[in-house]
Amino acid sequence: MPLWLSGEKIDWTDMENSDESTRRPVAYRDEAFLDSPEGRPLRILSEYVWPLAHFQEERIQDTIVFFGSARIRESGPLSNYYTEARELARLLTEWSATLHEATHRFVICSGGGPGIMEAANRGASDAGGKTIGLNIGLPFEQRPNPYITPELSFEFHYFFMRKFWFAYLAKVLVVFPGGFGTFDELTEILTLAQTHKLESHILIVLYGSNFWKEVINFEALVRYGTISESDLDLFQFADDPLTALGIIQQYLTRLYLEPEQSLAKPMEEAPEIARSRTP
Repeated sequence: MPLWLSGEKIDWTDMENSDESTRRPVAYRDEAFLDSPEGRPLRILSEYVWPLAHFQEERIQDTIVFFGSARIRESGPLSNYYTEARELARLLTEWSATLHEATHRFVICSGGGPGIMEAANRGASDAGGKTIGLNIGLPFEQRPNPYITPELSFEFHYFFMRKFWFAYLAKVLVVFPGGFGTFDELTEILTLAQTHKLESHILIVLYGSNFWKEVINFEALVRYGTISESDLDLFQFADDPLTALGIIQQYLTRLYLEPEQSLAKPMEEAPEIARSRTP
């Protein structure tokens, strides 16, 4: 029990003269505590506050998120998707640079690893723009690629905090062919959009219509009644960089750039994904 709760008299003189080497660090400098189960809430909070501070410092207002397989490389099977993701990211970054706004708009963001993630960051880097990588420690495949802007490269431990940052700033989601991780990220955003838990409008572009229509039978979901036919309007397909660019430019201009219709909100407001809509 601490002395101030025990009722014993405290000899402050002895405490002032005590050896400095016996003093323990303050809690936020105690690595053993921060790594303990009791420190978990602080670790979770840090994965919110630390990126937030960097995004504000770098004046990042919103993002275009690229999802896709870490296994698609510059050469090999499906390499055309790597090339096209890089080209689309370059075109979008060049376009956003023409907006001449006080903040950085529609910054390319990826999961920070190889494959389609690398292609997206690389394309933005080709255009001389800032680009974000939200990396996470995994047993294999996931290492930060070299094309991420250093100040915008983040390492996460908690999947749900990483997903939060994908959704928080995103105005567009471009989903290239991928596996379980890509499906998880896509379906979670689709669910949030379907259930109106995202107050910000997010455009979802499924890149590679042949792939997506083969691996997910969307029409069958409607036919079996597990989704509504109107849910098919939550996403669009694109099969080449210029088509995807046109869809995205038209959407962002109409909803976020035209003053009379702008839905853009400053970062100081509460994250959209954290809000509950009134029934």
